[in-house]
Amino acid sequence: MTNENTRGNLAAVILAAGHSTRFKSCLIKVMHPLAGRPMIAYSVEAARSLGVKQLVLVVGHEAETVREFLGHEVTYVEQAEQLGTGHAALQAQSVLQGRCQTVLVLYGDMPLQRAETLHRLVELHCTTDTPATMLTVLSDDSMGFGRVLRDANDNRVLGIVEEAVATPEQLAIRELNTGAYCFEAAWLWEHLPRVSLRPKGEYYLTDLVEMAAREGHCVQALTIDDVTEVQGINTRVHLAQAEAIMRQRINERWMLNGVTLVDPQTTYVGADVTIGQDTTILPNTYLSGATTIGRDCVIGPNTWIEDSIVDQGCVIRFSVIEGATIEDGVKVGPFAHLRKGARLARGVRVGNFGEIKNSHLGPGTKMSHFGYIGDAIIGQNVNIGAGTVTCNYDGQRKHKTVIEDGAFIGSDTMFVAPLRVGKGSRTGAGSVVTRDVPPDSIVYGVPAHLKTERGGLKPSEE
Repeated sequence: MTNENTRGNLAAVILAAGHSTRFKSCLIKVMHPLAGRPMIAYSVEAARSLGVKQLVLVVGHEAETVREFLGHEVTYVEQAEQLGTGHAALQAQSVLQGRCQTVLVLYGDMPLQRAETLHRLVELHCTTDTPATMLTVLSDDSMGFGRVLRDANDNRVLGIVEEAVATPEQLAIRELNTGAYCFEAAWLWEHLPRVSLRPKGEYYLTDLVEMAAREGHCVQALTIDDVTEVQGINTRVHLAQAEAIMRQRINERWMLNGVTLVDPQTTYVGADVTIGQDTTILPNTYLSGATTIGRDCVIGPNTWIEDSIVDQGCVIRFSVIEGATIEDGVKVGPFAHLRKGARLARGVRVGNFGEIKNSHLGPGTKMSHFGYIGDAIIGQNVNIGAGTVTCNYDGQRKHKTVIEDGAFIGSDTMFVAPLRVGKGSRTGAGSVVTRDVPPDSIVYGVPAHLKTERGGLKPSEE
């Protein structure tokens, strides 16, 4: 069989039907987050990177959240009874038999396997005449894995012995079975129903290795020495260990791509985050969700950015950013809060204790001190004084405030929306603005009124 034909007819089966008892959680284990993604996403992504023809996920009866997350991206089969890995893989037979040439078997709770390693496993299988190829690891810590048995004369793989029934001599073997396999599909579906029931009431995929060896086939093994790739997650302790490993991988990747992490140990970057070159991330910074950071930025310390876009040359310190868009050269913080829908145009400055929600601030606008801007459109080069608030909610509905270019907003101004402040207008300190302000006007007082209404001079005559 040729490499090209086999790779073109590759299917993957991901086993994810376990009860997750040791997690002690109402949420199915494979949906627990790892570096910002449900752990099942990593196995699916790795399989997809191999160009699989069809991807089958074996799920249990508590898999609704998995279906909601992955949607129609995969084909689902249910393992109603938890009768072991062999029984789980057998559930995919009705979907895959006759439709693929090679079957890759993976696990939903082993998210640290690298796509590059699985690529090597598939390539080894596709270039050798064997019905089964297995992934093994060399380790002094058995992690409870089965031992790989080899012929003492020619080193051929003979089978796998589970740790619970291994002899002292077998327990000393350092080559461990990881549980990832490539099978010739026709051979798999013929032999899988022949697997015997173990005393524990389960059917094990590992028995297929011995079957192939007894038939005279040369079972291939790709042996790696990076134990972190094959660590399964069975408890929240394992999840925390995997989180540390994944975070280290992500941080190293960004540092090798030109990003400075001043203290990687206290820098948390999600799997879906992207960061531009020559950006510096300071300690205690969390970047999560679909966040994009541009080039030449300084982010942190003590900053949280989630599902946001930050363009080039921005500085964000001691702040929380959620669902916001920040254009080039913006400075935020310290202690600012940008909420969903906030959009800061080029050169905007938001300083101490400023909160912005669902609002657009135009180029060059400054909000240097504490205040709240919600449901507003602010023009360019507007100065927003300390303590300014857009009173956008009347108890039933949200209302919009519009402040046009060049306006100067005095400290402690309250805008009772809906209203519009015209271009070039000014508000006096402490004003409560309840109606529209004409362009190039001055308003002051409670409620605010035009300066000319009380016999004062027009702004142009002062």
